[in-house]
Amino acid sequence: MKTFNILILLLGILWPCDIQAQPSTPAAMERVGPITPEKRAELHRELQRHAPVLEAQAAVLKAVAKLVGPTVVHIEADVTTASGSQAPRGHRIEEAGAGVIVDFKGKFYVLTNRHVIRSAPAKSIKISLADGRIIVPGKVLQDADSDVAALAIAAPGLVAAPLGDSDKMEIGDFVLAVGSPFGLRHSVTFGIVSAKGRRDLQLGDAKVPFQDFLQTDAAIHPGNSGGPLVNLRGETVGINTAIASKTGHNEGVGFAIPINMFMVVARQLIERGKVTRAFLGVNLNSKFGPAAAAEAGLPAPMGAQVNGITKGSPAEAAKLQAGDVILEFNHIPIEDDAHLVNLVSLTEVGTKVPLVIFRDRKTITLEVQVAERSKF
Repeated sequence: MKTFNILILLLGILWPCDIQAQPSTPAAMERVGPITPEKRAELHRELQRHAPVLEAQAAVLKAVAKLVGPTVVHIEADVTTASGSQAPRGHRIEEAGAGVIVDFKGKFYVLTNRHVIRSAPAKSIKISLADGRIIVPGKVLQDADSDVAALAIAAPGLVAAPLGDSDKMEIGDFVLAVGSPFGLRHSVTFGIVSAKGRRDLQLGDAKVPFQDFLQTDAAIHPGNSGGPLVNLRGETVGINTAIASKTGHNEGVGFAIPINMFMVVARQLIERGKVTRAFLGVNLNSKFGPAAAAEAGLPAPMGAQVNGITKGSPAEAAKLQAGDVILEFNHIPIEDDAHLVNLVSLTEVGTKVPLVIFRDRKTITLEVQVAERSKF
């Protein structure tokens, strides 16, 4: 009986019967407690102590945005479809995106994506500068295989963006994406580099065989294409190109062409008017996985396995063989076949390059002189 009375007493403490005697409190008030004038003053003093830390970080972002702003342009292109297009002949299509101004040997160019202008003639492309002026490019240079375009421009008071080294970017580095999402010009978003070396992406209807994207969670929307991806030093390290989305809007996965890769193509367009790509002359095993790697004697899938050699190619001259696994190209470890194809394409034609291959369970170093792809 004594135990029962103690139990009743405990239940009365833990579960009061007179619930009407308890004042009702909104859920929000229960979380933070009653805010008295004294409590508010204390919270304000606490903020004054801690806010400067975040304000110092925000000051960097504001400085970057101010530095980059004058170099970013809005691009609109009117494209009249050709007879071979799926759309009716003469049908007008309006494309829009962004771009960034660079200084190349004393001349100014707007870097953007090729899909932003879609082969539109220069007179059909309007470039809106940060100060509101609208100009047209003097020349349009583009490469569909890498989605790179460079527009030659001339106007008083142009401001060029500093270029960074995209090879130095690491996963976790902070970046800003600048562009014109939905026509909202000079919008700035903030995030990190989420991944590097993204390849084999399906970019809508466009076929872009040469890919090596930086991935970022900085919000990229339609209209951001062609705008710069910028590091905390205000340097352009990429050109925003695409998003992975089921809705067509940002879902936190965006892709940018690394500026080092972009400029390899852009320089050739500016200097030669066309892009010349190198050729190695190997057929590669796209299904080189754990089983094939183990059979070859490798501890894990790495490099690119050769299936065949093109007759008369640099690979044949270097005595590469079917079954070889190319582990390094020009001192760069090869991740997979797409990585090798991209590295070869960015190599200057005629360059002698060291190769490290895996053959008969041993590593061998060879030298190959890459040739011009168009000749094969």
